[in-house]
Amino acid sequence: MGNLLNIKTPAESVAQARKADFNLSNHGVGNLRLAYWNLSMEALYEEAVFRSEGVTSSGGAFVAHTGKHTGRSANDKFTVRHADSENYIWWGTYNKPFDSEKFEGLYTRLLGYYQSKDLFVQDVYVGADENYRLPIRFITEHAWHSMFIRNMFIPPQTLEEYKRFVPEFTVVSAPGYKASPSVDGTAGETFIVLNYERKLAIVGNTAYAGELKKSIFTLLNYLLPLQGVMSMHCSANVSPDDPNDVALFFGLSGTGKTTLSADPKRRLIGDDEHGWSDDGVFNYEGGCYAKVIGLSEAAEPQIYATTKMFGTILENVPFDPVTRKIDLNDESITENTRASYPLEFIANAVPEKKAGHPKNIVFLTCDANGVMPPIAKLTTPQAMYQFISGYTAKLAGTEAGLGKEPSITFSACFGGPFMVHHPSRYAELLRNKIERYNVKCWLVNTGWVGGPYGVGKRISIKHTRALLNAALNGKLDHVKFKKDPIFGFEVPMTCPDVPDDVLDPSASWGDKAEYDRRYKDLASRFIQNFAKFTDETSQDVIEAGPRM
Repeated sequence: MGNLLNIKTPAESVAQARKADFNLSNHGVGNLRLAYWNLSMEALYEEAVFRSEGVTSSGGAFVAHTGKHTGRSANDKFTVRHADSENYIWWGTYNKPFDSEKFEGLYTRLLGYYQSKDLFVQDVYVGADENYRLPIRFITEHAWHSMFIRNMFIPPQTLEEYKRFVPEFTVVSAPGYKASPSVDGTAGETFIVLNYERKLAIVGNTAYAGELKKSIFTLLNYLLPLQGVMSMHCSANVSPDDPNDVALFFGLSGTGKTTLSADPKRRLIGDDEHGWSDDGVFNYEGGCYAKVIGLSEAAEPQIYATTKMFGTILENVPFDPVTRKIDLNDESITENTRASYPLEFIANAVPEKKAGHPKNIVFLTCDANGVMPPIAKLTTPQAMYQFISGYTAKLAGTEAGLGKEPSITFSACFGGPFMVHHPSRYAELLRNKIERYNVKCWLVNTGWVGGPYGVGKRISIKHTRALLNAALNGKLDHVKFKKDPIFGFEVPMTCPDVPDDVLDPSASWGDKAEYDRRYKDLASRFIQNFAKFTDETSQDVIEAGPRM
């Protein structure tokens, strides 16, 4: 914020109380009006409201609107090419190269934009396992982004810890700064550029908070596999009775990672990003970033409750300016409405944010074709095939440029935009751990039944939960399965609390010929997509794909 009138702000008197000795001059930042260091959530609320960045809604949650960008700008994300890292990186659609000199010029101009402004600094940790924890600094233009960082990551606990904080990586955000493509080499005015050698990421012309957290996820996807740690786009929960009964839920946004892992019968480790080391599974973050469009108190009571809590940030959720009541069913701004809240807001969350090794891995897909079974048991090669494929339907709003109807997509490792290494590296890491710890693998479809999108209906969350409960507690170990004739995986013929016809997608279609046509078409798309991975994939995994 440019405070040209030098008006005293609510937290100005304590802005330097938690200032680190390793100051902003180390990042080239200077000539500011004032830097606000590591403010508490309460102080940041006051600053954000004072600066008209958002409002406090009924119940206490803070509502912020992100303007033009209501989702990730995947086409505006770049990686600086450097001799030290370039041979590790899977260059292409998701990792587009950026010139190092162009980066320096862009960063210099961004620093010039910062001058005379107020900035907010948050020093936090990423990684609940201290063996792999990284100190990260976020420098943001908006106070509410600083609130988001406090929710999403792990803050230091003492004043001394703040004073001695030295970041291993820094993210600099300037939503008000626009790049000049002809000068900067960007695709447009928006940019997200990661520089692993400079240990720096810069974000401009977007206020969508998800860019900040996903920049760090991308960083960890680069660093941790080099240390033998499996980096995963998944949620995780654990049995309250057995720390080694962990379940992982892989899936893209909109497939149900957050919803299905927030199970009242199990304890939540985290909802989005995790590492799997030789000691077990650990959350990268300290909070959740849940999609809340159409959120129901009856179906998802724990997440729903957070939307009325002080400390929750509601991103792009419409509200009544008189009553301050929010409308979670209103998609007039975007379908990608979000809630950011500390993990502790979920009553049965694991305080340590880590546990032992998984017993079950669930790959979530939202099949808009309405042909995939609601659950299937996978062999290890089949699991690797599904993991590398990452099939789902992108839902409206998650990324810029998506329309109303879901679009079929294959996102490698169920998180292609954030994967830095070749998918085979992640797949081999995962395969080794599945075999070492004898993990059962499942494919779960949270998409449509009875027909494709627009004809059928979304699978009931009640049935999905019943299927998952049966898989996780071993009840599916004692039922009959039938082999899918195309994909080869095993589909249960019965499941407690689930009608038999739900388990057979074809049974709910009126036109069986159309069902067969669509199923074979989807199998062909799998085969076509997987062709680009065969050079670096083992033969048993290639053969685990669909057979026409």
